[in-house]
Amino acid sequence: MTVEAETTWGHELPREVDVVVIGAGQAGLSAAHHLRRRGFEPYRGFVVLDADETPGGAWAHRSPSLRMATVHGFHDLPDSALPAPDPDAPAREVVPVWFAAYEAEHALPVVRPVRVRAVRSLPDGRLQVETDRGDWTARALVNATGTWTRPFLPHYPGHFAGRQLHYADYRGPEEFAGQKVLVVGGGASAIQVLSELGPVAETVWATRRPPVYRDGPFTPEAGRAAVALVEQRVREGLPVRSVVSVTGLGPSVAYRRAEELGVLNRRPMFDRLTEHGAVWDGTEEHLDAIVWATGFRPEITHLAPLGLRGPGGGIRMEGTRAAADPRIHLVGYGPSASTVGANRAGRTAVNDIVELLGPTAQGRGEPRSSNAGAVQLTA
Repeated sequence: MTVEAETTWGHELPREVDVVVIGAGQAGLSAAHHLRRRGFEPYRGFVVLDADETPGGAWAHRSPSLRMATVHGFHDLPDSALPAPDPDAPAREVVPVWFAAYEAEHALPVVRPVRVRAVRSLPDGRLQVETDRGDWTARALVNATGTWTRPFLPHYPGHFAGRQLHYADYRGPEEFAGQKVLVVGGGASAIQVLSELGPVAETVWATRRPPVYRDGPFTPEAGRAAVALVEQRVREGLPVRSVVSVTGLGPSVAYRRAEELGVLNRRPMFDRLTEHGAVWDGTEEHLDAIVWATGFRPEITHLAPLGLRGPGGGIRMEGTRAAADPRIHLVGYGPSASTVGANRAGRTAVNDIVELLGPTAQGRGEPRSSNAGAVQLTA
C-alpha cells in the first residue's frame, strides 16, 4: 500500500531516507533533534514514525490521576526546558502539549499515525521498515518504541474472578471506592496507586522482594551506578532490567503520601489466587480487585526479522548500538529507559550513525528551517 501524503513542501512524502526513527516519545524526539542538528534534512534525510495520532508518547496514556507533582521524575528535552507546570495538572495533559510544541519549534518530521510491523534487511544493505501505511527504506534505524505498549503480567496459580488490571489501564481511585484492592509490585507505579487508593479503599500491598528504600535525593553518583548495572546486562545480551528497578524508592510526593496514610505495609507474594481472593500461608483473603503494577517489557517485536536476540534472551548492546548490527540503535532501552538517559542516548546514537553513514548520506546539508512539520496520514 502506498500512501500519498502532502508535506508542507507540496510533494509526495519521500519513502527512501537515510535514517528512520520509530517512536516520538522523549527518546525519539531527542534522536530527531540531534539528527537535524547534524544536518539530516527532514523527510528526505530522516523521518520519525509514530504510532499515536497525537504527540505525547506514553505520557498521553497515563492515568488522569497522575499529577505533575507526583510524577516520579522528569528531565528536559534537548534545548528545551519543560515550562513550570501547575503541580495539580494531569501529566497526560501537560507533557503532550510540551512535546507538540517541541515538534513544531524544531520542525521535526514526525509522521503519524504509523504502526511499524516489521524491520527487515534488504540485499543491498538497506533496511526495509514495513508499516500499516506502506514501507520506508533506510540505511540506519533508531528504535525508540519504549515499553508502554507491552505491560508485563506475571503468571500465578489459580484464578481470580474479580477485576484485574495492569497499571497501564489504571485510571484513578474513584472506581475502587469502598473496595479491598491488592496492589502488586515494588516500584514507583505501585506507590502511586497505593497513595491514591489509601483514602478511599482498603489496600493490600505485595511484592516479590522487600522494596529497597532510599533516603534523601537521588544523587548523580547513584544514578551512574544504577545505569552501570543495567548497562552490564545489555552488554552481556541478558533481558533488560529497568533503571528504576535498581535505584530504590525515594522520598517522592507519592511515597510521602502513602507513608502518611499507613499503606506501605508490604507482604510477600501470595501462594495462589482463588475465585474470591488470594491465599497467604494457607489462609484465603477476600479481594475485590487486583492492580498489577508489575512493570513493562521493551516493545521490540518488530525487530524480530533482524535476528538480534542472543542466547541470553536479550539484545547484546554496545552503547546504543546493537552489537550484531551497527545499523540498529535502541534508545529508551535498558540503561537509557529514563528521561535523562533517553536524551543522552539520542545524542550517542546519532553520533554513531553519522560515523557509520559518513558523507554519502543523501539527506545531509543545511536543514530547512520552516518547511518541515508533523504529517498526519489519512486513510
